[in-house]
Formats: sequence, structure tokens, C-alpha cells
Amino acid sequence: MPDRPGDHWDRKVANGLAFLRRRLSGDYEVDEFGFDSELTDAVFHPLLRLLYRDWFRTEVSGVEHVPLDGPALVVGNHSGTVALDALILSAALHDKHPGHRYLRLLGADLVFRMPVVSEIARKTGGTVACNPDAERLLGGGDLVGVFPEGFKGIGKLYADRYKLQRFGRGGFVSAALRTGTPIVPVAIVGGEEIYPMLADIKPLARLLKLPYFPVTPTFPWLGPLGMVPLPSKWLIEFCPPIPTAHLTDSADDPLVVFNLADQVRETIQQTLHTLLERRPDPFGP
Repeated sequence: MPDRPGDHWDRKVANGLAFLRRRLSGDYEVDEFGFDSELTDAVFHPLLRLLYRDWFRTEVSGVEHVPLDGPALVVGNHSGTVALDALILSAALHDKHPGHRYLRLLGADLVFRMPVVSEIARKTGGTVACNPDAERLLGGGDLVGVFPEGFKGIGKLYADRYKLQRFGRGGFVSAALRTGTPIVPVAIVGGEEIYPMLADIKPLARLLKLPYFPVTPTFPWLGPLGMVPLPSKWLIEFCPPIPTAHLTDSADDPLVVFNLADQVRETIQQTLHTLLERRPDPFGP
């Protein structure tokens, strides 16, 4: 029997009320890391969907390289002054992947020391970027997302856009090796233009105990309006996975770890160059 006019909205209202009842009664589940899949699906992903689909006009390719099931370590470039790229990547991957998989993001300690931000990070599946947590998630069959550039990536000047920073000590590689997990490099173009950082006021950053204090074309000049991201065109490409199962005995070998980290970094950098050639206009359609 076809829906009558108004049936669609009746269902939405009923579902919304049922959702509120579950939240108020505590009738929902979170995992050992605090991940709340229901809240993520109902609140956070719809908001991020508006950003990646309508504001950034994001195109995603290579999602077939992300396993249908089982663990994988997704390693991306980091940029944008504010780390929106991690959130956009997780929402876009969930929507575009045939299995609608969740990406469990690893974040810096600072994220989990900030009120509200820490709670949101936990609820959406994030945890501290440390090898024990990464290995537990991978051992449980999850997709784990990591951005080895850290604050060096998101806090770099616009003049250095799309130039990958140092990958640190390669801890993410060790976690993949110990669990025999494939590494899926991912290149993200678009994040560098949302808040182009023209300068970093280091004395103010030290005073506020921040890794940097950005000056952009709109911030701090426009106050809160300066936090609205510019509508850059985004391209995300997942690269073929790099297997590690044959290297599980080399997790503590610095040379193997360095070479594998360098391979991942070079793959992402070359893919960025290719994507930039496909997107000559940062704010095009």
C-alpha cells in the first residue's frame, strides 16, 4: 500500500521520539572506548554529510581498496588549521563504503584534554594515538585512521600546502606490523584551503598552551565568523593497500619500520600531486 501524504514525516517524528527515549533512559550501548554508533549515525554523520557533500562537494575514489571486513590501518595527510579532514574522511568513508564501516580515529592527547571536544571524540569512535589502543582496535577487526603528521600537518603555513611533513617515528607502522594489518594510504585534497594559515603567532600560542595560533584571511579579523570554513573543492582517494602480514617479526626493526613509513608517505605525496592536477581550481565545481 503506497504511503499517504505525511507518512514520511510521521515516521521521522516517531523515530526521533524513540531515539530521545532511548537516550534519556540510557537504553543504548557504547564500546570499551566510549564509541556510540547510534549517536554517531543519528547526529554527527548527518552534520558532517552536509559539509562534505554540499559545502565541500567532495569526490571519493578508490574506496574498493578499503577491506569489506577485518582490520586495516588508514593513513592520511593532515591539513587545514582545524582538523576537519579527519572527520570528513570518517563520514565519507562510512557513506561510500559498501559495508558502511566506521573509521576509528586516533587523536592527539590535546584533543582528549579539551572539555566537550574530548567527549565528542570518544562518542564518535576516537581514542588516543598510542600503540596499545591502536593494536587493540586492529586486533578487534576495526578500521583505524591515523594522521602521522599530527600538528605539524594541520599547523603548517599555506605556503607549504600539500607538502607532507615528517611522519615522526613510525609508530603507526609498528602497530600494523604487530597485528599483520594492511596499510591503506589515503590522499586528501581540499583541506589546505578551508582556513589558509598565513601566519602563526607563537607567543600567543605558548600563552594559551596551543601548538599554534593561526592567522587566516578571516580569523581573528571576523571573530566567530572567521571559523566558517571556505568552500574548497575536496578530492579523497584511497590507494591500494600495502600488506604487512609477512613482516610481523620485524615490528621492532627500525629499518623496516622507517622504510615502510617512507613508502606510505611517498604514496600519499605522489597521489596528492595527481589529485591537484585533476583539481586546477581550489574553489571550482
